[in-house]
Amino acid sequence: MPDVPEHRYRGARAMVVLHERHLRSCIDVWKRFAASGRSLPATSDPDYASSSALLRHLVACARGYMFWCCKVLGLPEPAIPEVAPVERIAEEVDEALESVLAGWRTPLVDVEEERFGESAPSAWKIVYCVDAMLEHAVMHPIRHELQLRELLGSIE
Repeated sequence: MPDVPEHRYRGARAMVVLHERHLRSCIDVWKRFAASGRSLPATSDPDYASSSALLRHLVACARGYMFWCCKVLGLPEPAIPEVAPVERIAEEVDEALESVLAGWRTPLVDVEEERFGESAPSAWKIVYCVDAMLEHAVMHPIRHELQLRELLGSIE
């Protein structure tokens, strides 16, 4: 895993490191799930329409969480490109993953700890402080990884 630079607020650095670790792990499990030929359970949730839709959801959300944090903190938009559409994401996931993770490593480096309490509504209308959104971003791939492991029958 590439080095994550020191941050003024070590809690933010911890979230960046944990996010990277867990998103990588989740994508690895997603790849095993996709190779298994198994299907996701039927649902009306468009993020579960297919394994590729779930993959795009994982990567796009990771991108979106950092964009939200930067917006709330009044920072420039992070240098994370748009995520490929569902039709191409599986072919481009390694590049997309590296772009998202690289874009997470530095935007928050110089932000003082006190600023992580600043809050705003999320896209889904729940108010989060920046610290809580980072924690949400860490848990997101953990939750999906658990779901995929259960579908594979490989809970550890």
